[in-house]
Amino acid sequence: MTRCDCTAAWAALQTRFDTDARALDLRTAFAQNPDRFAHFSQQAPHVFADLSKNLLDAPTEGLLLDLARECGLEAQRDAMFAGTAINTTEQRAVMHWLLRYPAVALANTEHSAINNVAAELQQVHQTLDAMLAYADTVRSDAAITDIVNIGIGGSDLGPQMAVLALDAFAIPGKRFHFVSNVDGHELASTLTRLKPESTLFLIASKTFTTIETMTNARSAKAWFAAQGGTDIARHFAALTTNVEAAQAFGISTTFGFWDWVGGRYSLWSAIGLPLAIAIGPQGFRDFLAGAHAMDEHFRTAPLAANLPVRLGLLDVWYRNFHGFGSRSIAPYHSALKRWPAYLQQLEMESNGKRVDAAGEALPFSTSPVLWGEPGTNGQHAYFQMLHQGTEVVPVEFVAVKKERHALAGHQTLLLANVLAQAQALMVGKSDAGGHKHFPGNRPSTFLLLDELTPASLGALIALQEHRVFVSGSLWGINSFDQWGVELGKVLAMDVATRLASGDVTGLDGSTAGLLARLRS
Repeated sequence: MTRCDCTAAWAALQTRFDTDARALDLRTAFAQNPDRFAHFSQQAPHVFADLSKNLLDAPTEGLLLDLARECGLEAQRDAMFAGTAINTTEQRAVMHWLLRYPAVALANTEHSAINNVAAELQQVHQTLDAMLAYADTVRSDAAITDIVNIGIGGSDLGPQMAVLALDAFAIPGKRFHFVSNVDGHELASTLTRLKPESTLFLIASKTFTTIETMTNARSAKAWFAAQGGTDIARHFAALTTNVEAAQAFGISTTFGFWDWVGGRYSLWSAIGLPLAIAIGPQGFRDFLAGAHAMDEHFRTAPLAANLPVRLGLLDVWYRNFHGFGSRSIAPYHSALKRWPAYLQQLEMESNGKRVDAAGEALPFSTSPVLWGEPGTNGQHAYFQMLHQGTEVVPVEFVAVKKERHALAGHQTLLLANVLAQAQALMVGKSDAGGHKHFPGNRPSTFLLLDELTPASLGALIALQEHRVFVSGSLWGINSFDQWGVELGKVLAMDVATRLASGDVTGLDGSTAGLLARLRS
C-alpha cells in the first residue's frame, strides 16, 4: 500500500489543479463538449449516477485513476474480499460484504472468491435463516403491535434509516420505535405510547455492555415489570454476541454477529432484525441481494467504470486539491429523512482520522463534514448558503423516479425541484446589483433510483460503503476502527461518579466549575 501523497500521480494532480483544473467552469465545459453527460454518468446496479456537474475533466479523471493504481487500490480491495485482516489496529478482517453473499456459493465451486471464508459464510446463513424465521414469527403474532429497538450508533442509525426508507413495504399493524439517547426523555416519551403485553423490545449491543443501550434496556425492563408485564423471554430479544449476559438479563432469544462486522456496517447482520420484521424475510433477502450486486460491481468492474471508485476519487480530489471541507446530502424523498445522519456515521467515523495505518500524522485532510436534510425542506433552510454563500459546498442529490403514492402533481413538482436546484447551482445568474447574483459553477452529484425498494436501497448503501473504502485506502488510513469514540466514554464514567460524590480533585477548572454548578 502506497499513501496517496507519496505517488507521482499526486504531484501531477497538484500541477494539473494549479495550471488548469482550478479554473474549470462547468458552463464552458458543457458548451465545449456535447458528450460530457455521457462520459461522466453511468448505470451501476440499481443506481444511475450523473457526475457531469462536478469540477472534473477527462485529464484529471485519468490522473485520479493513475493515483488509484499507484496506491494499490485494486490489491487493497481484493484483500478485503479475500478476508485479509485489513483492520490492522484491531487485527480483524473486514467482511460486512459476506453478510449479503448468496448461499448458493456454499454448494458452488465456481464462487472461488469466497473459498477461504466458506466456514464464515455458512455461519452467516445459519444466523440469517434463524433471524428471518424469528422475524416471520413476530410478523405473524398479531398480539405484538410495537417493536422497540434499543441501541446506539450503528445499532440504531442503520435499522432506523432503513425501516423509515422502506415504510411503503412495511407490514401493517405494527409500529417501530427507535431509542438510542441515554437522555431519559427519549425513552420515557416512547414508553407512554406502549403497553407491555403488545410490545417487543430488541436490545442491540454487540457486547451487551454499551452504557447508553444498557441503561435504556434496564429502564425498559423496569417499566415492563411496573406495568404488570410478564414473560420477559417473550417480550425481549437481544442482538448480541454476549449470550451469557443476555441470559442473565432474562433474555433467551439472541442473535449474534462477528468481530469482522463493524457497527456502522452491521445493518446486514442481526442488527437488521427490525428491518426484517418490517419488510419480511423475502424483502430482507432482496435488500441483501441489491447490496451484493453492488459488491460484485465494485469487486469486478474496471476502475474507470467502477462507480464506488469514481465517487471515492472525486472525494479525494475535492478534499485535498479544492480544499472543500464539507459535503451536503440532499435526498429528495421524504422516506430517506435519516439518510444524511446514516452517512455521517459511515463516512466520518470511518475516515475521520489524523494518522495513517502506521500511526504517522497525515500532512493532508481526510473526511469532510457531511450534513443535510431532505429536499424540498433544505431549500427553505440552508440552500441560500449553498447558492450564494462564501464557501463552495459540493451537494449530493438523491432522487427516485417513481413514487409510491397516488397524490396527483406531487412527484412532478418534487423532481422539478431537484433538477432545478442542481441546474441553478451550476448555471448561476448574473446581477450587477450583487444581491441577486448567483455565482454558479457550484458542483453537485446526482444519484437516481428508478424506485425506492429493498434492493435499490441495499445497492445505494453498499455504494456508499465502498466509496468510503476507496478514499480511505488512498489516504492510507484504517477506515474500520473508531478509537476516537472511546475517550469521551471512559471519561464519562469517571465524571458520573464525581457528579454523585462532588469530588473535583484533579479536574480542570472548567469541568470542576460546571460539575459544582450542576450539583448545586
